[in-house]
Amino acid sequence: MKYSNNYILYPVNRALERAIAGSLSMLSDELLDAATPDSSVTVADIFLHTRGSYEQRSFSSNIFEPLREALEGLLTDEYRKQAPLTWAENQNRLGNILAALGQQQRDAALFEKAAQCFNHALEEFSQDDTSLDWAAAQANLGTALQAMGRQEGDAKLLNQAVDAYTAALLVYSKNETPEEWMIVMHQLGATFHEHGKLLKGNRQFQKAVVAYKNALAVLDADNYAFELTATHNNRAAVLHHLAESEENPQRMIEAINAYEKGLTVCMEQQLPFHLAVIIRVNKATAQNVLAELTNDASLAEEMADEFELIINAFRMLSSRFV
Repeated sequence: MKYSNNYILYPVNRALERAIAGSLSMLSDELLDAATPDSSVTVADIFLHTRGSYEQRSFSSNIFEPLREALEGLLTDEYRKQAPLTWAENQNRLGNILAALGQQQRDAALFEKAAQCFNHALEEFSQDDTSLDWAAAQANLGTALQAMGRQEGDAKLLNQAVDAYTAALLVYSKNETPEEWMIVMHQLGATFHEHGKLLKGNRQFQKAVVAYKNALAVLDADNYAFELTATHNNRAAVLHHLAESEENPQRMIEAINAYEKGLTVCMEQQLPFHLAVIIRVNKATAQNVLAELTNDASLAEEMADEFELIINAFRMLSSRFV
């Protein structure tokens, strides 16, 4: 089964941003200056929210290597004996920074080192005594494994990511920790989707749809405009692939409606223009497949015109930043 190319959107990785912010005190003033993005640059980042699971916008990526060196130098066996929980917290920080470097460099070895850091943290944190720290480390482990599994096309890693996210949900709940619960549900959706594409299995797609639907239950446009947009879009992308797998026009209509919901939130909340263009591409691709499934020549012709409009939108977007 060959699935359409559609595009998912990635939320900012708050755990990574917290890891960076919590480690900056270890650096010199000169290196701290390098941590701040250049505010004099007014060009928008038209790739924001498209790179992967380690999106962040608060710090320059130039800071990753210095933080890695500082944290690796800190995490000695003696430090672990003296302050095991603080040692574990810094392992968690190092893991996020290594995973960000792994994504940036497409280096599976860095992802593996990140996973080792999270597992080290889990040796000191416990579900009973330090439950929130334990759950955060499990969620971070899940995201590192998901990112590596997507990059390497490895279903086993994606299975392990699901296990880690499921462990985090033993602590996180919709009522007591809604934001953390929502983030894990969103990431579960992404993991099941990727797993389904590898296995060509509808069951994984169905699980992804449920996970994204759960995340939607705690999202609203005022407080989580991007997350709401991304979850609608990403849920639509799963429904899109499930419809192709099932050759089910009604499922494709459901996907198109979900894309439309994401596009509506994106436009109403005035999110970056490139996100609206991406969702329009996804929606038009789904409509084109629907035309094929239903042998609808008029819809196919309409979609040809829509793709021409989208191409013009891309040209306009690109011309702003040349």
